[in-house]
Amino acid sequence: MDEHFSEAVGRPDLIDLGGGLACLRFESMKVASAVAAVRHLLDTGAVRPGDTLVDSSSGMYAHGLALAAHRYGLRCHIIGSTTVDRTLRVQLAVLGATLEQMPPSDDLRLDQNRRVRRVREVIRDNPGFHWMRQYHDDVHALGYREAADMIARETGGEPLTLVGGVGTGVSTGALARFLREREPGTALVGVQPFGSVTFGGDGVEDRDIIIAGIGSSIPFGNVDHSLYDTVHWTGFSAALAGTVDLLRRHAVFAGLSTGAAHLAARWEARRSPGRRVVFLAPDTGHRYVESVFARHGEAAAIEDLAPREVLDPDDLELPWSRMEWKGAAPPSRAVHTDDLVTSLEG
Repeated sequence: MDEHFSEAVGRPDLIDLGGGLACLRFESMKVASAVAAVRHLLDTGAVRPGDTLVDSSSGMYAHGLALAAHRYGLRCHIIGSTTVDRTLRVQLAVLGATLEQMPPSDDLRLDQNRRVRRVREVIRDNPGFHWMRQYHDDVHALGYREAADMIARETGGEPLTLVGGVGTGVSTGALARFLREREPGTALVGVQPFGSVTFGGDGVEDRDIIIAGIGSSIPFGNVDHSLYDTVHWTGFSAALAGTVDLLRRHAVFAGLSTGAAHLAARWEARRSPGRRVVFLAPDTGHRYVESVFARHGEAAAIEDLAPREVLDPDDLELPWSRMEWKGAAPPSRAVHTDDLVTSLEG
């Protein structure tokens, strides 16, 4: 029997979709990450009951951190993206978390820079607060070991390919590390929106993209580029097709980043028929009902889509591109330093 709701909501299911595909479905993936990170901070004395945790979030991490704070008797203050919806705002309020939400913006870079700047102001004015640094601190990787163990157990030693959106580096990256402890040949495929700096896709603009939680306009410190074998970049139209197809074909109701991962995973499964391909579904589709699912009539048949194969991020093109990353070093503009982040805030 679980002792707290966070245990239940943070536990994923592994769903066999046939054809070598499996979906690792979370109700809210970052709950397990936030809870494990906070538990570690308490165990090591970095924070104490009653302390205030603060961080920036586009939505999922805010929910996870609020649940972790509720579980362990801590306070929680969130600097939220413009994408935080009313449903989450109400939950945060009832859980006792406070939220400062950025003003409406269509500019991901501006939204993120505002949030980072505001977090730094809050920490400066409240030196006793603990900044969780979800974009930079590897402590958030701890929560994914149980999920990796479950994948390994359920797939029974099959050759694996893991596919998932790359926001911070502690979901796909952590899962791959833990899986490779058992099976060194596990392949890792990252999924990015166009416009994200993390793998050099910021040279292509997609005005329709609304994938919250993956990609970034600023460098993240906990993305280990050397872990990734392949990267897919998907625009809104391609991600829409993957999301709608996942619900129509397999009845899995999940968000837009899941649809992008589903599209990429199907492609990888066709290329490597002897491997089990597991893709991540980080959350449910509720916040995408109007922006994605209500537009299901616009969705292309995924059988009609194929990625443009590129050798360099400078050659990326909408609506879908793919590159053999092969553990390459990050682009210079994706390397995190405090000086660089400070300059981006200016």
